[in-house]
Amino acid sequence: MTNKAQDLAGRAALLILRPEYRHSNIGVIVSKQLIIALSLSVLVTACGGGGGGGTTPQQPTAGGGSGGGSTTDPCGNTAQIQFVKEVSESYYYWYDELAQVNENDYDDASDYLAAIMQPIWTDGSGRDPGFSYLTTIEEDEARFTSGTFYGYGVRYRIINNNFYFADSYEEGPAHTAGIRRGQRLLAVKRDGESDFETWDEMVARNAELPGAVFGARGELQTTVFRVEYEGVTSEITVTTAETSTTPLAGDALVIPRDSGGPVGYINFRTFIDAADGPLRAAATTFGEAGVTDLIIDLRYNGGGLVRVAETFLNLLAGETANGELSYIVNLNDKHQDQNSTANFAQLPETFSPLRIAFITTSGSASASELLINGLDPHIELAIVGSETSGKAVGQYAFDLDSDNCQTRLRLIAFEIQNGEGQGGYFTGLVSTGRFTFFAAADDATRPFGDADEDSFAAAMAWLSGTQPKTGAMGDIKVDVPEPLRVAGFDATWPVNQDAPLNPDGSVRSF
Repeated sequence: MTNKAQDLAGRAALLILRPEYRHSNIGVIVSKQLIIALSLSVLVTACGGGGGGGTTPQQPTAGGGSGGGSTTDPCGNTAQIQFVKEVSESYYYWYDELAQVNENDYDDASDYLAAIMQPIWTDGSGRDPGFSYLTTIEEDEARFTSGTFYGYGVRYRIINNNFYFADSYEEGPAHTAGIRRGQRLLAVKRDGESDFETWDEMVARNAELPGAVFGARGELQTTVFRVEYEGVTSEITVTTAETSTTPLAGDALVIPRDSGGPVGYINFRTFIDAADGPLRAAATTFGEAGVTDLIIDLRYNGGGLVRVAETFLNLLAGETANGELSYIVNLNDKHQDQNSTANFAQLPETFSPLRIAFITTSGSASASELLINGLDPHIELAIVGSETSGKAVGQYAFDLDSDNCQTRLRLIAFEIQNGEGQGGYFTGLVSTGRFTFFAAADDATRPFGDADEDSFAAAMAWLSGTQPKTGAMGDIKVDVPEPLRVAGFDATWPVNQDAPLNPDGSVRSF
């Protein structure tokens, strides 16, 4: 942490004593109320960055519009709308492009937020396709600390118009019952239903997800999934429960090779607090095994806490780039005094891979992109799979009144750059032309780490020298899939489509 960052963190902590709404930089928790996050999925945290140095907007008035009138509910819609207006006009990264609308014309703060964001959300630039949103403090903190939610603990992919389970969280109810990546869904039957509904029947009636397959959100229910894997059909009964997104998919693997040292493989799902220990343990495993070539699978990792990203950066390059600039947090021109930086530092578990292959999809966002971009100047690396999400910015969490209200505004408030000042990758990292890239499919019909899974095989081929190095993408034509759209946490979509990203940039869990 730089001296300036330490100073900012100290000043940020003082804000909780002032009559102002709290805003926080998820990643470094400087107080009980002050948190910050970069989500691209999720979220990344700067060391003290944006914690509250300099001036901050004043407490929103209780009245409507510009402050006229009054309300008896300091947490109600009128107060929320005024709160969104003042915070956005001060901290939104592109505040000068917000639509000028009359706040008195809106009865709901989310509708008002959507109205002022329309010029940016719809301009096709990909800068903020819906990453600024309103939520509650309780839901937000559960999402970014433990990844806890109520459901089955799975993700899915649509391949050739078929539904495949793409991930199943260890210790979650689906995994415990026997659901695994690669299983193709044939039919579903829920409590109180006498017959299965087949996948083909769902498609024929234009059913919508998630309801058609997973039932009502957040409810206790039991579902029988009829699945097929390698020609074998099974019926697996799963009852929903409170579950969490396990940070790593399976164990860190050390894979021997006929020539050269072993390859390390880690499938990293999310940058939440619970990932700190597993990441350090994996680094220790790789270091003790003499791993110099590494595959980091980020295909469904939508980001998370910056402090976790900083730990991972230091585990991978803390020795190689010790003391050098790691990343930069840059706010808009109203809050340049709150910018911050972080330097690489060696940790007890740090090891020094020479080459890293990153497996990505359009679900690889935020902190995942920060990790790749931050390591690029220091370690030889390649991107394998498809284009990343393009979430080159991060969110602060602003609370209307965390002591009395639940309203939290997640607002794009800063850009993340690597130590060389490179950022702005709003259409993805590959499109910058700075990275070696190998196009490969996310073959959800096969397990993670399977030798024949397309993305894993391409990563191994590059590390083993059997796939020619192609250089930067500037002269290479590759068919890159369309990026996933962003939709609200409670959205629905056609049954034969992949799930849209959450408003925080993360890949949906069910």
